[in-house]
Amino acid sequence: MHRPRNTSEKSPASILPDVLQPGLRLVFCGTAAGKRSAQEGAYYAHPGNMFWRALFQAGLTPRLLSPQEFPLLPTFGIGLTDLAKRHVGNDDELPKDAFDVPGLLAKIETCRPGTLAFTSKHGARAVLGAEVHVGLQHRAFGSTKVFVLPSPSGQARGHWDLAPWVALAAHIARPSE
Repeated sequence: MHRPRNTSEKSPASILPDVLQPGLRLVFCGTAAGKRSAQEGAYYAHPGNMFWRALFQAGLTPRLLSPQEFPLLPTFGIGLTDLAKRHVGNDDELPKDAFDVPGLLAKIETCRPGTLAFTSKHGARAVLGAEVHVGLQHRAFGSTKVFVLPSPSGQARGHWDLAPWVALAAHIARPSE
């Protein structure tokens, strides 16, 4: 299958390429590629993962995208990255030093998206270094606001709630202050 050229370079050690560029209104940050995502070379590829359905149902994309269509996200002002670019697996399977927080912060400083949305509280805590709540955070990185979402992973289904994703869509639809 021919894939559209991604908007960012893939480092040889990355499991999945970043989808980042200046001017994005929103960047999602996960923790690490899951086994299915690594196998398929696509973000949030496990059929039980709610990510792609949540994007559509919240109104962040005009149609339901497949995981293999992730390179199209900048068309909608959306980017993707992970905290652990060189590791695969669930959070509890990752080495303690898997998260590259300085690397993420450098990417955000370079691209300066309107909002950085973590797709798990665990990832957000690793970066913010404090207790976090679902929703808009008090902390920002320069002009980039920070939002925390419930994990879309099928393994976190007991904590799943679409409402914060809808709140995120409403937040990024507001004119900049």
